[in-house]
Formats: sequence, C-alpha cells, structure tokens
Amino acid sequence: MNLDQFNANWNYPTNIRIGIGRINELAEACQELGMQSPLLVTDPGLAELPMVEQAVNICQKAGLNCGLFFKIKANPTCKNVIDGVTAYHQGKHDGVIAFGGGSALDAAKAIALMVGQKRPLWDFEDIGDNWTRVCSKTMAPVVAVPTTSGTGSEVGRASVITDSKQHLKRLIFHPNMLPSIVILDAQLSVGLPKKLTAATGMDALSHALEAYCATYYHPMAEGIALEGIRLIKNYLPRAVTSGDDLEARIQVMVGSTMGATAFQRGLGGMHALAHSLGALYDSHHGLLNAVLMPYVLKANREVIEQKIERLSRYLELEDISFDGFINWIVSLRDQLQIPHSLAEMGIDAAQIEKIGLMAVKDPTAAGNPIHFSAQQYSAICLSAINGEL
Repeated sequence: MNLDQFNANWNYPTNIRIGIGRINELAEACQELGMQSPLLVTDPGLAELPMVEQAVNICQKAGLNCGLFFKIKANPTCKNVIDGVTAYHQGKHDGVIAFGGGSALDAAKAIALMVGQKRPLWDFEDIGDNWTRVCSKTMAPVVAVPTTSGTGSEVGRASVITDSKQHLKRLIFHPNMLPSIVILDAQLSVGLPKKLTAATGMDALSHALEAYCATYYHPMAEGIALEGIRLIKNYLPRAVTSGDDLEARIQVMVGSTMGATAFQRGLGGMHALAHSLGALYDSHHGLLNAVLMPYVLKANREVIEQKIERLSRYLELEDISFDGFINWIVSLRDQLQIPHSLAEMGIDAAQIEKIGLMAVKDPTAAGNPIHFSAQQYSAICLSAINGEL
C-alpha cells in the first residue's frame, strides 16, 4: 500500500492538508495565519500524551511561543471556555491550535470566538441572527488538528457547549468559526482505543446519515454524505479491528470530515436526542448517536424509505430494503461492540418527558424528516432505553 497517494491539499470547505506526517507542518500553518504565540487547546487525557508534546515542540522549534490549555470536560462547559479565554489573554497569545477530539475542538473554536467579545457566550447561541452580534474582527485565527474521526468539528462553523446551570447543550455559531487551516494526519489517531474508535466512527456515520436524510435542498451536501457513508462502511470495522491500519484510519478520518461538511444540510432526531441526553447524563455523544441510530431511522421510515433503499444500492448491501438497511446498522453495531440500548449506558426513563421536551427544542430537530412532537421523541427514547427496535 502506497500511503503517499493520500497526501493532498484541499480547499473545501476550508484549507485542508491531509496525509501521514502532516503534523510536521503545524508551525508553518500557524505562521501562515500570522501567529507568533499560539495557544494549543486540548483535553486533559491528550495533554499527557507524546503527540501534544510533539506538537508544542514543533511550534517552539520554529520560534513560536506555544502555550497549552487543557482544562476541558468531555462535554465542554461555558466555564471551560471562559477559563480558556483567560489563559489566552494571560499568555498574550495571538491564535488558537484546536487539537484533539470533538470536545477539544469545540471548546477551542469557542475560545477563539470569545477572546475578542464583550458580550457573554450565550448571546451568540445559534438562534435567529444572534451571530451578527459577534465582533468578527477580534476573533482569533484557528488551526484545527483532529485526533479522532467522529465529530468533524474541524470543518464546522459552530461549537456545542453545555450550559451547566440549565442542563442544556447550546450551539454557538458564527461563519468565521470555521478553522482557517485543517491538518488531517491519521497517524495521530492510531493510538485511539477500539471503543473510542468505534463510538467516534459511528458518530461520523450519524452525521452523514442524518445529512443524507434531511429535507433541506442541498444536492452537493447530499452527495458528500453518500460517499462519506460508504467510506465509513468499508473502513470503520478495519480501523477498529486493526488500529495501526493507516489506510483505514485515513479513510475514516476523511469520512468524518465529509459527514460534518454535509451536515450544513441539516441533522435530525439522533442529534436532538443525543444532545439532550448528553446534557442530562454527561454521556459520550458519539456513543449516544450510535445507540439511537436505528430507533430514529425506524421512526422516520414513512418519509425516508425510498431514500434509504437508494443508499443501500450505493453501499452494495445484499438486502437493499429498508429492513435490510436497519439490519446492516444493527449488525455493524454488534461487530463494533456498541450497546443495543440506552439502558446499557446507565440511562433510565426517570426523565423521559423532560428528554422529549428538550429534544423538540434542540436546533438539530429542525432537520429531521418528520417534525416529531415532544411526546414522539419521548417514545423513541423509551424504545432506545428498553432496546425495543
């Protein structure tokens, strides 16, 4: 296998550098954006690993004064963002390196937004034209370096931040939150444990699948979603089984980026429920989407059946019917050792009505093929809790 074939520079939806060893271009990328003193934002677990030390050293050897901030929860909070802004100003930084999984990338992008704002974070929640309140001239530039293949936050224009007081996940949005340069180096994901590789990969699948099923007119995004799903189908099991399979790692990482590129078309019920459950139970977002996936698809069946059959033909499934597709999803989850029910994740029905009310209000619910009521979301969630497909 010649890995050089995967070395490329793309300019959609932003400047993307893909290939093994491209992390060595980190300092150059920072300098292109005018950074002399970047703040590398990551999570506590990654901060202890050699890859973060390597990234900091690459910058320092190039004469950059690279700082480090890692006080971020798995579901980043407003306080995490505020603390990051404080670290940015105290270190007199001039840009941000978003390094890690979705939580680190989301927090980093929010920090880069907030370093030049006078309004509080929630004033920029993705509601109406709130984004116009942002002073875009004072936002910090961002280089994004994902180390997992799931959220695709490296090509997103928003961050998901938890409101700890209200127990809600809020979307913070501005067009300029899209990182200016992305480095996709699959070598950084090789050490990811099997369970995280599976959960984040299924998260990427949920993005592409919900974007494909969304009703908003965007054929370009639909096409990207279609191919993203194929890449994840073909390569995620390999990446989980053989973590050092670099071809599989590259293809899943690209599939993740494609899924997030596609979901500008919309998401749906998987994410509406996952955001709500994540806020209440602090559970892993990708794993929630993985568990919820077949239950939400089944609830949408009357609207998406023909579309799913077309997808099944593209994926070359043996059974191209809707039921055949659901069976493939369930089989894939079993192969990746993903739980079949939310109960296996420690989630019960104690807050089922609240979950439904939260889900129907979540911004991602707008993209679902059927506009479910709060009661319908509660019913879908109850099925997922009990494992009744």
